[in-house]
Amino acid sequence: MIKITKPRSSRSLAITIAKIAQSKLATDILIMDLRKIESAPADFFVICSTNNPSQSKAVFDEIYYSTKKVQTTIPRYEGLDTMDWIVIDFFDVVVNIMSENARNYYRLEKLWSDAKFLTLNEESKAIDYDKDNLKNLFLAPMV
Repeated sequence: MIKITKPRSSRSLAITIAKIAQSKLATDILIMDLRKIESAPADFFVICSTNNPSQSKAVFDEIYYSTKKVQTTIPRYEGLDTMDWIVIDFFDVVVNIMSENARNYYRLEKLWSDAKFLTLNEESKAIDYDKDNLKNLFLAPMV
């Protein structure tokens, strides 16, 4: 379990959530900075993949309870019934915990491809993500 403090901005909340997902072994974690996109529903999306419903629930629980401990806004959420795609909405940050099949099907990265992409390196530091690498995230080629 990682130690977190109350985030000071939506960017720091998104990075903190990505670190929490990483600690629960979620894969293909992307942070999408949507602040320069006029029609965006949030400042940031955090997207991660999980291998099974148990892992999805573990990632959800860790994000929900860790952020609650540091008194962030209590988020709305849905998707716990199927565990295929769980959405946690912190208003400025929206978290998408997705099975690999759901992520491959919906391709949120393609839908919001004009966002700035970040990921975490091995030391859990946020770094720029080259959009050319997106094609490696999916089984089927992106059109």
